[in-house]
Amino acid sequence: MKKQNQYPVATEDLWQIIENLHDEIMVYDNDYHLVFVNKAAERHYGKTAEELIGTHFSQLDETYWGNSTLPEVYEKKKMVAKRQITNLGLDIITISVPIFDEQGSIKYVAQNVNDIYNYNKMGKAEEAFLEITDGTEPREESFLYASENMKSVMETIEKIKNVKNPCLILGETGTGKTFLAKYMHQQSIRKHKPFVAVNCACMNPNLIESELFGYKKGAFSGANTAGKKGIVEIADGGTLFLDEISEIPYDLQGKLLHFIQDQEFMALGSEKKQKVDVKIIAATNRNLADMVKAKTFREDLYYRLNVFEVSIPPLRERKNDIEVLIRHYLEKYNECHFRNHTLSEDAMEILLRYKWPGNVRELSHVMEKVVVLTNGKEIKAENLPKMIFDIGENKYEEKQDITSEKKSLREALEDVERKMVQEAYQKYQNSVKVAQALGVSQPTAYRLIKKYIP
Repeated sequence: MKKQNQYPVATEDLWQIIENLHDEIMVYDNDYHLVFVNKAAERHYGKTAEELIGTHFSQLDETYWGNSTLPEVYEKKKMVAKRQITNLGLDIITISVPIFDEQGSIKYVAQNVNDIYNYNKMGKAEEAFLEITDGTEPREESFLYASENMKSVMETIEKIKNVKNPCLILGETGTGKTFLAKYMHQQSIRKHKPFVAVNCACMNPNLIESELFGYKKGAFSGANTAGKKGIVEIADGGTLFLDEISEIPYDLQGKLLHFIQDQEFMALGSEKKQKVDVKIIAATNRNLADMVKAKTFREDLYYRLNVFEVSIPPLRERKNDIEVLIRHYLEKYNECHFRNHTLSEDAMEILLRYKWPGNVRELSHVMEKVVVLTNGKEIKAENLPKMIFDIGENKYEEKQDITSEKKSLREALEDVERKMVQEAYQKYQNSVKVAQALGVSQPTAYRLIKKYIP
């Protein structure tokens, strides 16, 4: 086996490569806990890696996929490959490979998950980050809501929809930032021009500049011999939506700032500036102000993007919208999948009580799943995914005077540590968020969870 320093790729670069692979990579430890998953998980399951890492397999199986390979790998200690359907209805093939320790016991199980449908649909891999809506026949979609705070958001959109200055949309994952950007474009005077959406997190960091601004023939090694039109030029006259703007490399942020300010750019390999007319909408689920303080995001770019700020509240803060959305997606997926389901009162009550950490995206996925998988006409409580039956608040025993018990200081501290870990894990269900809540590193949180969670 080669030593680490003999590989031509640096370890940090290798991790970045794995993180950005189109195929999903999952790694479990020897006790069925998920210890690594790359960004592809969000495409497959509608959950981020941070939300999944540290979770036990029993909390994932049947909720996010079926026909699992993992138990068979642990039992037979050999590679297993199976075809599966995810909670989003995606057709995937999972190949699971056991990794053994020196004693011949399973140390890890590594999984390669390939989404065949999306791979074929995508065509060219470099287009995975890009969505272009022609604009010749704009398809208008309604942004459904009943809450007062969403009414305020939509009133703001109405006021700024035709203003050329940039707009920054903030909100948690799954709140509908991309949908709102499309809606703003569809309601504006630019609706007959292109809407170009770019996911900055999915772009190759080394190619972002050439993708945004294009390049001329022979601009660099491996370039298309005819050159290539950049994204900003494709969006001319319309709207350019920069999703996950926080992931733009720092060294490119200055050029992006110049483009936003002057609406002009220079393609790679060209000496001539080009002028365009583009409305910029950016979005992120991260705190850009904190990134500015940490010097990972340019302050001038932040203020240039933040001329108008729209913050979409999470679904848990606009409960009046939940029933509206449930009924909308029930109708939508009944029509889409040729079903005629109704929803029982018990099922509706449970759905309304759920906290929806994945917001509207999670709600949409859950409704599609129950519509597809329910056999009878009525969707009942037992047809809902297990994760919907949310664990309530912790009910620990009343506090006692620990000094009255005959315990050592170490034992008393361990009791406190145990209760804190159990409480955090019951609330967050993964080691990343437990680490944040307890103020410790993720490996430490993972170790404590293994120690105290049965």
